[in-house]
Amino acid sequence: MKDDDFYMKLGLSISLLSIGLGAVFGFLQVWERVPGIKIIQPKTYYLALTGHGVLMALVFTTFFIMPLGIFVINRSLRLNTSSTLNFLGFGLATLGTAMAALTILLGKANVLYTFYPPMKAHPAFYLGATLLIVGTWIYTANILLTVRKWRKMGNEGKRLPLDVFGLVATLLIWILATVGVAAEALFLLIPWSLGISQRIDPLLARDLFWYFGHPLVYFWLLPAYIVWYTFIPRLLNVRIFSDTLARVVFALFILFSTPVGFHHQFMDPGIEAGWKYLHTITTYAVFIPSLMTAFTVTATMEMGARLRGGNGLFSWIMKLPWKNPLFASIALSMILFAFGGASGAVNAGYNLNYVVHNTAWVPGHFHLTVGSAVALTFMGVSYLLVPRVFGKKLFSERLALFQIYLWFIGVTVFSSSMMYLGILGSPRRTYDVTYSPDLISQWSPYLLATALGGTVMLFSILIFLYTIIRTLISKEVVSYEEEWESTDPGNPGMVDDLRLFFAIAILIILVAYVLPTLNIIRMGSPGAPPVLPTM
Repeated sequence: MKDDDFYMKLGLSISLLSIGLGAVFGFLQVWERVPGIKIIQPKTYYLALTGHGVLMALVFTTFFIMPLGIFVINRSLRLNTSSTLNFLGFGLATLGTAMAALTILLGKANVLYTFYPPMKAHPAFYLGATLLIVGTWIYTANILLTVRKWRKMGNEGKRLPLDVFGLVATLLIWILATVGVAAEALFLLIPWSLGISQRIDPLLARDLFWYFGHPLVYFWLLPAYIVWYTFIPRLLNVRIFSDTLARVVFALFILFSTPVGFHHQFMDPGIEAGWKYLHTITTYAVFIPSLMTAFTVTATMEMGARLRGGNGLFSWIMKLPWKNPLFASIALSMILFAFGGASGAVNAGYNLNYVVHNTAWVPGHFHLTVGSAVALTFMGVSYLLVPRVFGKKLFSERLALFQIYLWFIGVTVFSSSMMYLGILGSPRRTYDVTYSPDLISQWSPYLLATALGGTVMLFSILIFLYTIIRTLISKEVVSYEEEWESTDPGNPGMVDDLRLFFAIAILIILVAYVLPTLNIIRMGSPGAPPVLPTM
């Protein structure tokens, strides 16, 4: 497994570098918005805003999920992945990331994480993003071919282990979702940025981006669910409450995760209300598998706690291993994600979206999702994953535990303050919010609270990186080969046929997207000339 180990180490290293740099960018933003504090220039603010979004949402998550997937394949299927495909996949993804990141750092791509045209970036930014996606496609093919190889090794009639099943579902969602951003890049953004075409249709570009942009959330989220389903039973020494119910969750995400993008475009003209309503329905449908996950994982926790002597209606909670960093990261991220899901219901509702659209509510919401269910879970599992991949002993479990609770406090203060600012009408993505003295008097306390929460989050990440680095430089070598036994998941059923769910998902996408997208093209926008952000 030496080749696999190398690529896991590469992916984890890039993800750790990304979260560190992304956290600094986030810290600069939140303090810049506090009235009376000016620490960066406008062009630097939008550079930081772009860098924070791209590094955290695309680079950190992608390069963490890739080695996590290889780790799952190695441990659960006892197979290596293809070193050739790893070389191509990780190589292109790394090259693309370097191109996009360098373009951002040079101030040539201040177009934010969504890179909406007619704001125009340097061609290297779009080319880099495209290479990153192509790299992940090769990685996806590698994982799927390895699973196929396992099938041919006398396992045709066997169920995939649950963690591998979830990984395959995640990658199928990624295949579906990236079609949109690939089409946007290849047919609109790259030719436009190279000067081949002089104008661009902003509505069509937004349509294709959000075809990808919201399913991206589930590409982040499902690996966190894999960790929840995989490690909670191991930590508590019990079986998962329902293996089949967990598989239903992954299957439902394949069906409903992609046709949801129009709920980000409620304010956009050119899209008929009926299509927006359809996407509202599918968006609310995605809540169902998340609620099923909350039930399944909580039930598993309760079984484990009662075996440890827990009793009563709620007092069993005290018997859970709250001093274990991985368990604490999962349990606390579930608490935060519950509020993130509730706030997401506001975004998905047509009338309520009018109130919070493009306000600070939106980043407050997604810091409770990607910033808790995803980032906190990934940080927690890093304390297990990094020592096993690098063969080192964790530097300090006590410090790791402190970091997890510190993040929980920081993101709670940060997100709750941001969402309340959104209710008060404070905008997002804006360098200067001091344009109205009357409003500032209302916003100032919460802008300061947001900055303080962001500072706590930065300190938590610094502690996280310190703990990981001290682990990596340790001279103590530890072998973990003796663990990781997969239980028998039982016999396969209809829910195990992911090809069926993938085919149905394509049909749903065709219904939800083809006609409205063709209508946007048929309207024949004259196109917008490029707008170069402050350089």
